[in-house]
Amino acid sequence: MSNTRAVWFFILGLTAIRLTLLGTTDLEFDEAHYWMWSERLAPSYFSKGPGIAFAIRASTAIFGATEFGVRFWSPILGAGTSLLVYYFTRRLFNATAGFWAVLALNALPIFNIGNLVMTIDPLSIFFWTAAMYTFWLALERSLNFSWLWPVTGLLVGIGFLCKYTNAFELVSILLVLALAPRLRREFKRPGLYFLLAIFVLCTLPPIIWNAQHTWITLAHLRSRGSLDHSIGFHPRELLGFLAAHFFFFSPLLFLGVAWAVIANWRRARQQFKVLFLVWFGLPVFAFYLLMSVNKQAAPNWDVLAFVSFGVLAAAYWHERLIASGGLRRFLALAILVGLGMSLLALDTDILRSMGVRIPRRDPADRVRGWKSAARAVEKLRAELEPQLGERLFLIADQRDRASELSFYLRDKRVEGPGHPPVYIVESQDILNQFSFWPRYDEFVEAPPNVPQPDGEVYTEESGINLFEGRSALYVQNSRTGDLPHNIRAAFQSTEKVATVEVRRFGAKVREWEIFLCRNYRILPL
Repeated sequence: MSNTRAVWFFILGLTAIRLTLLGTTDLEFDEAHYWMWSERLAPSYFSKGPGIAFAIRASTAIFGATEFGVRFWSPILGAGTSLLVYYFTRRLFNATAGFWAVLALNALPIFNIGNLVMTIDPLSIFFWTAAMYTFWLALERSLNFSWLWPVTGLLVGIGFLCKYTNAFELVSILLVLALAPRLRREFKRPGLYFLLAIFVLCTLPPIIWNAQHTWITLAHLRSRGSLDHSIGFHPRELLGFLAAHFFFFSPLLFLGVAWAVIANWRRARQQFKVLFLVWFGLPVFAFYLLMSVNKQAAPNWDVLAFVSFGVLAAAYWHERLIASGGLRRFLALAILVGLGMSLLALDTDILRSMGVRIPRRDPADRVRGWKSAARAVEKLRAELEPQLGERLFLIADQRDRASELSFYLRDKRVEGPGHPPVYIVESQDILNQFSFWPRYDEFVEAPPNVPQPDGEVYTEESGINLFEGRSALYVQNSRTGDLPHNIRAAFQSTEKVATVEVRRFGAKVREWEIFLCRNYRILPL
């Protein structure tokens, strides 16, 4: 069987397996939050561009608001990325190197997890890889203008709308053109400027949205990278960054990639292929490495760097596998270790069924217990409402809980156009996307037949609050402790009415406290 046919069979089979697994776990809280975005399409959002929202909207329009519907594109994008990696590696080197690149890529725990949950990363990696491939093709035809230049700009731009890190690909493109003497002539040709122009057009939606919303995304990104505080040198943060890569990329595979990149550093000056691959990974990795000197970056933040690094490693080790049986055994072991770690990361119940105790902070708990807890809250609401004689609205302490509840409630009880099914605690600060949606503490225009309040009451241009006098259920993590001030002060009384527990193999996965909050009153400004 040829390498190409083997790759296709491998990817199609793996994708079919992944599709069958999409509905076997609850949504991770980022997925639930992105689903809420998809229900309220916008040019941009608090922390990211609109790409993820439009992708989920497209799949749920076909398959419905289910786990499968939300996650459908993830394994499809993973398959597309794998095929792009294969054909790109085959074009630069040979089909056998491409085969090993695909096999190693799909053994990485971070890639396997990313192909079963729908976050921004599957989209980001796919468009990054596609843009890298089309840019290479554009360089092959650089003697004449090619449509591949604007297509590359479009792919980088769409990637940027999914994850802002994709903008680093422009840095890689400019560095490749500047560092390869024969390509510097492209700075005098129209292709590069068509690429940049198309990319700039793609950036307009988030730029316009942020200009209308106090540039909140920039503030969020500064905070996320701990750049809003004093910057210092923290070696433990840097070591944590590297250690996380050993875990999420599998120790042996990460070591093999790192070795190949370092070994090829000098060759980048003599071989254009090596130069191309090194500089399509180095800017992203170096940026987050430097950031981790101050505060550890998450391993998925720089995952884009490992696309080209992985292609380079596949070619480097392929040259040596032919002559060394020991290396072949090492590669087989590295792939088996990666697959084993992927399997355990996806389903830690394998260890539990063998009697192995898992610490409370089990990564797989991120996709467990949400549906059961949400249904328990909904059941409690249904029991309380007839007793109280009123409809209760729902508030959660954090956007994670609010998003999961919003997704898993059967009766979502949307209070008005654009309202979320579950609110977060009122605050004057802009905390997340919930801050831009209708809130229970806001004033709306009073209907003509509603009498205006007497006395000197500030009502925001004679508006009214539709939740005043109503009662709510407030849901918080049991470890939170005391009720927030904005809950205690905003309601006439608060009473704990239930504790919801979800257990798995005897261990708590979720524990929520639920409070009945009666007679909402507007907090003074």
